[in-house]
This record gives sequence, structure tokens and C-alpha cells, in this order.
Amino acid sequence: METNPPKLKTAIAVSERLQNLKKTFEQKYGESPVFYACAPGRVNLIGEHIDYCGYSVLPMAIEQNILAAVSINDSGTIQLANRNPQYKDFTVSCKEDIAIDRDNPQWYYYFLCGVKGIQENFGITRLAGMRCVVDGTIPPSSGLSSSSALVCCAGLVTMEANHKSLSKVALAEICAKCERYIGTEGGGMDQSISFLAEKGTAKLIEFNPVRATDVKLPDGAVFVISNCCVEMNKAASSHFNIRVVECRIATKMLAKARGLESNRLLKLAQVQMELKASLEEMLSLVDEMLHPEPYSREEICKALDITTEQLCTDLLSPNTQHVTHFKLYQRARHVYGEAARVLQFKSVCDSEPAESTQLLGDLMNQSHASCRDLYECSCPELDQLVDICLKSGALGSRLTGAGWGGCAVSMVPSDKVESFLQAVSEAYYTPDPRRTAMKNQSLFVSKPGGGAAIFFEE
Repeated sequence: METNPPKLKTAIAVSERLQNLKKTFEQKYGESPVFYACAPGRVNLIGEHIDYCGYSVLPMAIEQNILAAVSINDSGTIQLANRNPQYKDFTVSCKEDIAIDRDNPQWYYYFLCGVKGIQENFGITRLAGMRCVVDGTIPPSSGLSSSSALVCCAGLVTMEANHKSLSKVALAEICAKCERYIGTEGGGMDQSISFLAEKGTAKLIEFNPVRATDVKLPDGAVFVISNCCVEMNKAASSHFNIRVVECRIATKMLAKARGLESNRLLKLAQVQMELKASLEEMLSLVDEMLHPEPYSREEICKALDITTEQLCTDLLSPNTQHVTHFKLYQRARHVYGEAARVLQFKSVCDSEPAESTQLLGDLMNQSHASCRDLYECSCPELDQLVDICLKSGALGSRLTGAGWGGCAVSMVPSDKVESFLQAVSEAYYTPDPRRTAMKNQSLFVSKPGGGAAIFFEE
């Protein structure tokens, strides 16, 4: 696998989408783009909400992506436009510090996260001026990582426009960090798969350091994505960061209970490593050391021997300062259980037993139950959709992405795909006019796509 994102020559004429993007660019700016960049969305097959706890995940890139056309100048400004008319144009000076308003997560602020990440990594005092038109085919706020793909695409664009060079892994790490400018404390899965994906294979993504291993998906089954049509923007709500914080506090509580130096431990995986314990042993430790009733601030402060002020500054994030109770037991049980399911999923894919699709389907179903009951990141519409998918012939079905809306991913026997799509369409989309209108981009088979790349016109 190449270490840097590929730079490809392409004939614009072969792609209607590239032709349209080029035309829009020329009409808007009166010049042609110098280069193009794309970054794919992803579907996580298993391993939800555990990347930021230090655990491996198992996503694949999807064919839907963010595509940008770019020209470079010395105007000292970055001009951003989007082919979708509902997203406003934006111009920013690159002579001064780029400000990102985390209270107002507009599309262009995600782009500017990527710009700022590259600028800070290289210490670029004066960025190249750019004109960009962006075109996205990933449904927004659907759990397919449209926002991270936009950050990754922007990072790649900024690197190329400023004549810099970085490996895929370095780009993934920079883009994971810089998305925090908009307030999302993610763990790096979305950015890693966007850069490290390869056509035809899913990937086991591991962290610290970031590395990716091919996972051959079983023959005889395909993965179908279905959107429940409830939008969830991670940066605009606190659900996501509350879970990050609960896992952080659970880490401290377990470390303290086992006599570890808890000051430097922030992730549940670190406690397991320090204790040299198995995931099964960690689940037993959670049962033994944490109680299922929610923890109050007072109880946490007393157990960790910290003040309320230290809790607020060291453990809570800016948008979780209002939270008074924390479900530590449930969140830790989900994380250790889900981490084990990821390893089992990979093991089944590697060993290819006769009943592999049934085993993988069972793991997906267990994952959804854990997300719904322990992590509480589902919603009634997603649960209904997963139920319909299973009744329509899926071997396994689960929410994918952050949850609280967005998509389910289902593993469907290849010979039942058409009847599955028909049944889900009739049971979930047809009865509701809003869902019917969204169906074409909401229900589709997905094959593992390739990673982020730069294109030049032939």
C-alpha cells in the first residue's frame, strides 16, 4: 500500500459528476480548477463508540464521497462554495488566525478545521489562497461520516495547495485532532478509514499508532445501508461528548479501584493494558467495581478525591458542563463487550468457517442490542428500522455511526438482496411521504470503496 495519498491523472469526460463540478467552478470563478481531491464516507461494520476509548474498529469506505475542485492564488483568501444550493458560500482571510465557531457548526467550518490542522502541523504563517467548490454525495448527519470526510478532503486540499507532503497515517491523525476545533471529541476511526481504505476490502483499524489491516468480507453476503431519516449532528448536540466523558470518568474510577496511577489514564483500553487483563476480565471488573445506578457529581468527586472544579475542568468538555449524572457501569460494559465483538468479527472473517455469515450476523445483532440498551445511542426509528431489516431477511443489522438517528447497516445473503430492498422499502419508506422522498439516497447496497486521493485533469 502506498504510504501517501495517490495522485491520479483522470479524464474529466468519463465522469458526469466531475464535468458538472468543473462547469460550476468555471461559472463561479471564471477560471478552471488546478486539481481535484476526494475523501470517502464510511460505514462501520462493528465497533461503535470504542475508537475514542482506544479500541480497534472495523469499517469500510463507501462509494459516496466529498469531492472538491480547487485553484490556487496569492489573494490571501480562501473562497468556499458548495454545489448544493442549501449550503452558503463563505470567504475567509488566511492572513490572520482562522476562527471556527463551534456553537454554529456550518459546513464551511468543517472545511476550515482541515485547513487549520494542516496549517498548524507545518507552522505555515501565510497559507496559499484557494478557490474551492465542494460536491458531496454522502447523506449529511446520517452516521456515514460526511463531516469527517469533509475535514479530510480539506486537509488533503490544503496540503496539496501549499506544496506539502504527508503520509496517509499522518493526515488521518491530523484530521482526527483538528475536527475537535468544531467540538467533536471523536477517536479517529472516520479519518483513518477515509485515508487508509482500499477498494474491495474492509479494514481493522487500530490506534496508538494508527494502522490498518485488510479484512476479507465473506462471499455470499452483501452489506446494505438504510437511513432512518432522523438527522443527528454530533457537533450540534451534547449526546456524543457526554458518552466520551462517561467513558473517561469510568476509566478513572476503575483505575482508582485497582490502585493504578489514574492521573495519566484517560481511555478504557489503557486500564486493560495496565492491568494486563483480558476483555472478559475487564467485564468482570466492571461488574465488581461499578454500580448500575447513575453516579452523581458528588459521588464521583469523592471516589476520585477531586473537587467539583477539577471535575469540570479536567474531565468534562465545554458542552457537557450541565450534566449532573453519569451512567458509568453501562458505558464501560458496552465498550469492553464491543471491543471483544470486533476481534471475534475479524477472527470469523479470517478463518472463514462454513457458518461465517450467521456468526457475523449474530455479532452485529449483539452490537445493536448493546448500543441500544447499554450505550443508549439508538432512537425509536433506528430500532424500528433494524427490526424491519431482520424481518426482511438480514442475517444481522445494527445502527452504524454515532447513532441517535442516521443509518443501520445490514448483512444480507447475496441471493436475497432484491427481496430485502423491496420489503424494507415497503415497510419503512413507503408509509411515510418524507421517507419516500429520501429513499433513493437512503437505501442502497455498499461495496468497500477506495481512500482519499488527488486528481489532475489529463
